[in-house]
Amino acid sequence: MNDQIFEVVVSTLSPDGRSHHAPLGVRYQGAEVVLMPFKPSSTLMNILGSGCAVLNVLVDTRVIAGCVTGRRDWPTLPARVIPGVRLECALRHLELRLIRAQDDPQRPVLRMARVHEETHGEFIGLNRAQAAVVEGAVLVSRLHLLPREKVESEMRYLQIAIDKTAGPEEHEAWSWLQHAVATHRTKEAA
Repeated sequence: MNDQIFEVVVSTLSPDGRSHHAPLGVRYQGAEVVLMPFKPSSTLMNILGSGCAVLNVLVDTRVIAGCVTGRRDWPTLPARVIPGVRLECALRHLELRLIRAQDDPQRPVLRMARVHEETHGEFIGLNRAQAAVVEGAVLVSRLHLLPREKVESEMRYLQIAIDKTAGPEEHEAWSWLQHAVATHRTKEAA
């Protein structure tokens, strides 16, 4: 599957009704949205359990950085059609229902139908710092898989965009990512 991947935050509900938010790359294929969460994950288990998810399109990269650094408590609003919540900061959200799940040892393929969509804010574009935070969050989510040199090299490169174009939100998100990398290094050294 080599379709374009779009970075979003997926909101799901656990069996006891707690909201869970996770950054995820998704593919749009006509009327369907394709999700491929890693196994095991709360997102995967919640979607298989409830059959629903909310896709949040946003530019507040603190949510993405926050989710990969343990900050998952974000303001939400109720979804309109499915049982679930959407992020309050979402510029747009899509409510999804599971059509088909194809199992895989690492990344099951979940085909989701769009059942409701709403736009909540104007998209004025991304700045380079927002893109850097997204890339940094991907690195942080894979610290256990990537060589230390690769992470350090890429974080140094991404720092250039932070220095040149970040606003207060991107600086805050970036500091969380830097702390996560430093904490991981300390644990590796111990």
